Amino acid sequence: MDDIHLIPAHLIRRCHQIAVALFHEECPGNLTPVQYAALSVISRHEAIDQITLAGLAALNRSTAGDVIDRLEAAGLVLRSGKTGDRRINLLSVTPAGRERLRELETAVNEVQRRLLEPLDAAERQLFIRLLAKVATENNEMSRAPLRQLRRA
Repeated sequence: MDDIHLIPAHLIRRCHQIAVALFHEECPGNLTPVQYAALSVISRHEAIDQITLAGLAALNRSTAGDVIDRLEAAGLVLRSGKTGDRRINLLSVTPAGRERLRELETAVNEVQRRLLEPLDAAERQLFIRLLAKVATENNEMSRAPLRQLRRA
């Protein structure tokens, strides 16, 4: 592959840059796409710990810790040590966090619409299916692989 602009990894990186730019353009405030993803995961899995969050959001553990710190400082997430193990904090979304997610729902959908706008409906479905396949099949190569929620 002589042309950098035809290398899949380069194209994926460029698409990521575009997606982040669209997110910041459409979503008011100072929440990042990674913070949004973490907040969204916590809202769907109340009372999860940081390690579980990292796996469900495909974040490395140190990034997850930084993200939680920022979300907590913004009043969007609460840590609770009600596990019996003082080293483990459970995470929950505050009422302000739930409100922020509601506020961003339309904007996040608009980001996706704008990102995929060059594709027709069939191409969008195929594109998403193929991206999901690449991500799933290569999951274990990631420094922060996606993990499934394990129930006790």
